[in-house]
Amino acid sequence: MTTPRLLQPITLRGLTLPNRTVIAPMCTYSATDGMASDFHLVHLGRFALGGAGLVIVEATAVQPQGRISHGDLGLWHDGQVEPLARIAAFLKQHGAAAGIQLAHAGRKASMQRPWHGNGPMNESDATRGEHAWSVIGPSAIAVEPGWLMPREMSQADIDVLKRDFRLAAERALRAGFEVLELHCAHGYLMHSFLSPITNQRSDAYGGDRAARMRLPLEVATILREVWPQVLPMFVRISSVDAVENGWSVDDSVAFAKELKQIGVDVVDCSSGGITTSPTASAVPRDYGFQLPYSQAVREGAGIATMAVGLIVEAQQAEQVLQDGQADLVAIARQALEDPNWPVKALTTLRTGEPLAERFSHWLNPYGWWLSRRAKLIDKLGPWQR
Repeated sequence: MTTPRLLQPITLRGLTLPNRTVIAPMCTYSATDGMASDFHLVHLGRFALGGAGLVIVEATAVQPQGRISHGDLGLWHDGQVEPLARIAAFLKQHGAAAGIQLAHAGRKASMQRPWHGNGPMNESDATRGEHAWSVIGPSAIAVEPGWLMPREMSQADIDVLKRDFRLAAERALRAGFEVLELHCAHGYLMHSFLSPITNQRSDAYGGDRAARMRLPLEVATILREVWPQVLPMFVRISSVDAVENGWSVDDSVAFAKELKQIGVDVVDCSSGGITTSPTASAVPRDYGFQLPYSQAVREGAGIATMAVGLIVEAQQAEQVLQDGQADLVAIARQALEDPNWPVKALTTLRTGEPLAERFSHWLNPYGWWLSRRAKLIDKLGPWQR
């Protein structure tokens, strides 16, 4: 029987992922002062127990002012390393590769947690002890009316930012992570430099596409210098702005070609977010709605891609890989609903095997019992009232 592609290992540089299912970074807004806690250990650890090949820690700010909210994780000081190292060690101990996404929220920083309104912080947030801070961006353009006006970054700001990305990457390496992802999507700082909607600078970092790509490429170069050559690096992009005169899929292909030259291994193809709140997008949503972007970048730039966005069924994920639309499949909210989605998907695709063997790839504390339970259920037949 042919092994489903979702179940096949993939080697990226010196790292082999046991399968092609990735847990995408998902902000939980549950940190205190940027510190990971037992919540993050359990939240992320269950995905490793659930059979994912790679688990990527949520957007982790490289500066305090780069957080989306007061609840974001951070790696801007050495004290934040050990709690994240505990998570990385657990993920690897239980069969998943450990990844982390480094980010700066830019003009979308200093926001409410989503369940508190998902907008700029106000007096109700202050009563909880969560006060707003000043934000930065490529240009002084607010997200929407009533949002904080970002201060246009100076050259000194840019130099400090690049230094802080370097230091955060060094800390991520000390924490034991194996995959590093740079966040260049969803309207956050790197994406806002790329997009002509938000970048209206007249210096070396604004103007034509090459100039707008300059800072993200400089940061990617710094991270690649820090990250060992035996370990892979990802970049998450918003493949399109989906607004008039915004960033396009052709721009994404050009950007991906430059990333490949730097030594980026995988482009994580998301979309939207440039003119809206982080959880909203102008891109119409349907099952697998971002797959055309992943395929276009993969084929146009000759680089491995990761597909994400309403991929909900095992057969759907397998088809993505079979059709060459991506090299990896990332799930996010689906994993919140079912942390065992990866291992259950693999079981679903191994339909030609005996029941006992279909559970052989589950962790022993689970698979040993489930294989025996499956035999009994098969003997009993469907439950009937």
